[in-house]
Amino acid sequence: MEQSNFFLPHDGVKLSELAQYLGAELPDPNDADVVIRSVSPVSRAKRGDLCYVMSKKSKDELATCEASAVLCSVGLRSIVPAHLAVIVSKNPHAAFAQAGGFLYPKALRPLATFSGVYGISDRAAVDASARLERNVTVEPLAVVGAHAEIGEGTCIGAGAVIGPGVKIGRNCSIAAGASVLCALVGNGVIIHNGARIGQDGFGYAPGPRGMIKIVQIGRVIIQDNVEIGANTTIDRGAMDDTVVGEGTKIDNQVQIGHNVRIGRHCAIVSQVGIAGSTVVGDGVQIGGQAGLNGHIKIGDGVQIAAKSGVIGDIPAGERYGGVPARPINDFLREAAAIMTRAAGGKKTGEKND
Repeated sequence: MEQSNFFLPHDGVKLSELAQYLGAELPDPNDADVVIRSVSPVSRAKRGDLCYVMSKKSKDELATCEASAVLCSVGLRSIVPAHLAVIVSKNPHAAFAQAGGFLYPKALRPLATFSGVYGISDRAAVDASARLERNVTVEPLAVVGAHAEIGEGTCIGAGAVIGPGVKIGRNCSIAAGASVLCALVGNGVIIHNGARIGQDGFGYAPGPRGMIKIVQIGRVIIQDNVEIGANTTIDRGAMDDTVVGEGTKIDNQVQIGHNVRIGRHCAIVSQVGIAGSTVVGDGVQIGGQAGLNGHIKIGDGVQIAAKSGVIGDIPAGERYGGVPARPINDFLREAAAIMTRAAGGKKTGEKND
């Protein structure tokens, strides 16, 4: 891939300085002055790039790799050829993520639509009663409603809508086209393009002449350092609050229903749907396109496989998968049996004569 014009490489950092920043080890002091400017996969790394390996499967690619340095674990150091500098980490995946953030800090948040806009654009609509701390950016065509409050260092992207009474903390990024209504947002929150926060939830009661709308008068509370992907929707509570806990990361196109409570440091992948009043514990990981029934409890540390259908409570620490979701070993055993029957009784991987 050609060098991106959207994210220019770093001016350069010495490998010794980068290793110190990552808390990694530099085994050969002679490599201290190697300069790193970018990150890259092993297969296309060039001079100035840092890449990393997670398994011995990368051994053949490393033989012809042109990177300036490789990040790996102690156990994989032996597969790195002598022509490549090495830094060693106990958690190379996390260290590589940190290195990318160090080299490309602007890529950690949504890109500003108007790079020359600082402060409040004369083409934005900010209500006179709104309270904005210093160093707040409001890009063109954004709307900030009455009595809204926005903290220092926060950027409101072009065309974004901040509803009346909404409170947004400091150093947040609300990307272009997002809308935030009936919400309290903490510090360091990132809301990507087109996300919809705080619209009314889905609540109706059957009546003699059809469905009667149930008012949704709750809020959305988003704690510090949450990230919410593009086109994700988080409904406000009906008569309670919808809550997203500190440090949780939510992918694109996720639907979170009213009164849902999500714990801290969860990871929710794209196209997940969580029905109303479900409680999700801390550190939960939910794979893409999984669906969670309403009014259930998911314990701390649970892992849910992609495309699962969760219809009941899951105890803390469990791994579930399938439709309906059940303990992952049960699901995998049943899936293997189905595949075996489909193959005419042969074990998976056997060839027909």
